Amino acid sequence: MTKEALLRHAKETYGTEPDYPFSGETDTPVLRHGENRKWFGLVMRVPYAKFGLSKPGEADVLNVKCDPLLSGSLRREPGIFPAYHMNHYEWISVLLDGTVPEEMVKELLDISFSLTAPKGKRAPGPREWLVPANPKFYDIEAAFRESRVIDWKQSTDVHVGDTVYLYVAAPVSAILYRCRALEVNIPYRYADENVRMTKLMRLERLEEYDRDRFSFEVLKTHGVRAVRGPRSVPESLSEALRSPSAKEKP
Repeated sequence: MTKEALLRHAKETYGTEPDYPFSGETDTPVLRHGENRKWFGLVMRVPYAKFGLSKPGEADVLNVKCDPLLSGSLRREPGIFPAYHMNHYEWISVLLDGTVPEEMVKELLDISFSLTAPKGKRAPGPREWLVPANPKFYDIEAAFRESRVIDWKQSTDVHVGDTVYLYVAAPVSAILYRCRALEVNIPYRYADENVRMTKLMRLERLEEYDRDRFSFEVLKTHGVRAVRGPRSVPESLSEALRSPSAKEKP
């Protein structure tokens, strides 16, 4: 995704015109919220060498805010690094040279928009989330056999009524459930060596998919290369998940 395509996307999706706050720098646009003026994106020209890469020259780079719980796993993706000249704990740098797929760039910008938005406001339009579940730590299939409604860790901007698809990690490695968020931001304190939770969301199971229908191999054809934390659902995958062929498991 190029810088120009990114700025067009920001205008079409959020109604945001780029701001140029740095004197004399016309190639360093900032994306801000109109209400609170907070940044949700910054584009810069940065030498590849600053990221430890051997490529010569410079690249356009997008700095975005992310959930600190996700930043470590995101930085293992090609083209994503600790933020250049910003807080490494909450911000990341994303190369705009084609290394990072366009769908992922849009997803990361959307997460940043939501994290920096005024309280109670987020990106317009319906929201669908892809959320991982690790069967090594919690038997989610057994939980849904017991009840259609469960409580689940919340670590992103899920609202009541949002759709949450649960991706069950290896050895299943597939989306198994489509759920609706019934309640969010439920206070809850828990921490061990594997997970830390400060709030929960209450999910109602709407559909259960066959394990082969939306396996990880299928997700890769829709641009999903990893599900290490909550993320938005690519449009093509959303259409497939809601298609008549995605029948409920008996």
